[in-house]
Amino acid sequence: MQLNQSIRIAYLVSQYPAINHTYILREVRHLRALGFDLKVISIESPDRPPERLTPDELEESKSTSYVKALGLSGAIAPHLRTFFSRPLKYLRGLSYALKLGRFDPRKTIAYFLYFVEAVIVGDWMRRNQFAHVHIHFSSTVGLILGRIFPVTISITIHGSAEFIDPTSFHLAEKVRAASFICTISNYGRSQLMRVSDHKEWNKLEVAPLGIDPNVFKPHPFRENPAPFEVLYVGQLSTAKGLHILLAALERLVEEGRKVRLRLVGDGPERKSLEDWVTERGLDNYVVFEGFLNQDQLQTLYLETDVFALSSFAEGVPVVLMEAMAMEIPCVATRITGIPELIRDRIDGLLVTPSDEEELAGAIGSLMNDTALRRQLGEAGRRRVLEKYGLERNISHLAAIFHRRMETSAKAAQQALRQEKIESPSSLPARHETLKVKAD
Repeated sequence: MQLNQSIRIAYLVSQYPAINHTYILREVRHLRALGFDLKVISIESPDRPPERLTPDELEESKSTSYVKALGLSGAIAPHLRTFFSRPLKYLRGLSYALKLGRFDPRKTIAYFLYFVEAVIVGDWMRRNQFAHVHIHFSSTVGLILGRIFPVTISITIHGSAEFIDPTSFHLAEKVRAASFICTISNYGRSQLMRVSDHKEWNKLEVAPLGIDPNVFKPHPFRENPAPFEVLYVGQLSTAKGLHILLAALERLVEEGRKVRLRLVGDGPERKSLEDWVTERGLDNYVVFEGFLNQDQLQTLYLETDVFALSSFAEGVPVVLMEAMAMEIPCVATRITGIPELIRDRIDGLLVTPSDEEELAGAIGSLMNDTALRRQLGEAGRRRVLEKYGLERNISHLAAIFHRRMETSAKAAQQALRQEKIESPSSLPARHETLKVKAD
């Protein structure tokens, strides 16, 4: 599906590339392959040094513009250009950002910094003639940006953090400000409906994420694994319910099972989890792998018998799709958008969140029943091929962009052409462009 090559989109993300957001990299590269003129601007620099990036990540980092890499001195020129070209909009944008802080000193400082970033992004868009920006994980910057510059914005809302306190996240305001909003599940769309006026619901699109089943291929099935390998991949945070997963593992160990749990990722709960493991004498049964890049993770998937997710809150985890595509049977909690991906006892097993006994029983049942484990693994891959293939879902997203932007982008482009763009020669050269991360 080759779309109109005149469609130009700026992609604003919080951090790019990032090991826990590899699906954004896939999305960007596949949209370009479909003919979109797409450039990424990232608030943060990559989450790893160049030597630890994959080849695709390194290539992306070289063409990405980075906001915070400018530093204070580099932010001056974009602000001067914006203030002198549109002083009222600049001041209104500043006033709006400060009001979002709602008189809380710490929040007000945070929103002022969002304003600083929004001006830098808007100035970059203006000078590079981008009329539309699509946003992942930087929607507050985008909200302020839309108040200052004649551009249209769209947002992908992943959940579930955004749904916990929609008022503080200004979710209703973002729905109003956006040309359209993509959610990765019907559950996500329902949460946006919950906080927005029904007249805005026509802006909401469901655009599921996806993975490449040609990359995540079926792994060798292990008939009688010893030890039985259980894998978790994700942030080590309270929302992931990992103490429940460890408690389930402890139950299996007490039953005399030969089982090992590998935890891939890092986060604020790591020390608490490590202490918990040591206190209960489970050091020989739990391995903390830390962050792994995609190549390293692929190797670990090949050694995995069950993928387990004990989360209290999620969007629709891409790691579940990856495991399913590799025919690794999955056990996950019955929450948020997960049942849209996994149908209980059809594509995997779903358990009640916080119930360590049920989680242990589900993993134990797969240890006991080799045929069930094989059946659910094969069904999981079929589910991904049917509903969560990368090419299929990126084509769906591309069609959304194509349909939604046809009118709004033309109007914004016209507004940009009418803007008087300052000549690059009139300001110091070092301030003219955002720094691009060098290798």
